[in-house]
Amino acid sequence: MPKQKRYVTRRAIRLAQSAKHPLYMFALTGAEILQVADISRLSRADDGKLIGYQRPEVKKHIQDIVDYLETDAGLFPNSIILALSSRVKFRASRGPKVADGLADAGEIEIEIPRDGEQRPGWIVDGQQRALAISKSKRKEMMFPVNAFIADDVEIQRDQFLRVNNTKPLPRGLITELLPEVSSSLPSSLEARKIPSALCDLLNTQEDSPFKGLIIRTSTPAGERKSAVVTDTSIVKMLQESLTTPSGCLFPYRNIATGQSDTDLIWTIVLTYWKAVRNSFPDAWGKAPARSRLMHGAGIRSMGRVMDRVMPSIDVRDSKAVQRVEREIACLVPICHWTSGRWDGLGDIEWNEVQNVPRHIRVLSNFLVRAYVQKGRGA
Repeated sequence: MPKQKRYVTRRAIRLAQSAKHPLYMFALTGAEILQVADISRLSRADDGKLIGYQRPEVKKHIQDIVDYLETDAGLFPNSIILALSSRVKFRASRGPKVADGLADAGEIEIEIPRDGEQRPGWIVDGQQRALAISKSKRKEMMFPVNAFIADDVEIQRDQFLRVNNTKPLPRGLITELLPEVSSSLPSSLEARKIPSALCDLLNTQEDSPFKGLIIRTSTPAGERKSAVVTDTSIVKMLQESLTTPSGCLFPYRNIATGQSDTDLIWTIVLTYWKAVRNSFPDAWGKAPARSRLMHGAGIRSMGRVMDRVMPSIDVRDSKAVQRVEREIACLVPICHWTSGRWDGLGDIEWNEVQNVPRHIRVLSNFLVRAYVQKGRGA
């Protein structure tokens, strides 16, 4: 005989914000939150498709919340934000004083799934608090919940990014999520969207010199040994070229319309970095501790060289990579990515170059100056 379905039923307020994605305010106990809502962890499917959006749990932060909740003064005014399935039911109350045109009162009914069934909700904001609540002894304590109806994971990601836009989320997490959101974003995030998508391509495309070398939030633990470049360094390098008027990618982005020639941008980036890999084979693909080319300072500095080199290269030419290699050949004897001393940087050891603005600026200037002087016949 099949088990009878169980439900959580609560008094709730429905706000008239969006007919498509109604917003509800109600309360759940600590035990009920994780009965009805999952945490959608960021990861990759076998085909490379991005799954979820949440960062890993922070155990110390969770324990701090648990310790506080279990004190006599424990107070929890911060609401958990949930995305709920459209299967959730809301029944408005009857009567002359239950609605004012802005909100109406009623009852929300959320099914508690059986073992193995998918939960009808996902935690968009407050996963650390929700986990702490589940570990606390005060499981019957009521907690405020704001919930909106959204079956589409893209809408959930969009809200996740907006809610956390002013919070110190890991930069890599935001970087990986941005290409998956198609709606309009705050300008601070929109400027990083194309670089984020390019970073994803560089890490996944077979013909990319960076394939499998970029460390992402979703990179499985078993693959992190071979991933040596942080996605933050790649995104910053690309973003600078796209947004700075002197950048080689800047002409292919229409600021007025927000449109970009992504095919040509991709070809330029691919051509240049293939040439860099070919020019410095002994420094390519090694951990930053063994190669400063794979270091944030190396990526950013060689990105600024890209801005000087690529405007004169016809990337549609079948020998474009070889042309770039000839252009940057002058840098090969003066670069000390894996050993020796940087004569042009104050005679410092190769591994003393750090990923800080001053070192990035000095190294960039040194490399660009060497390239320009070569062009003048110096």
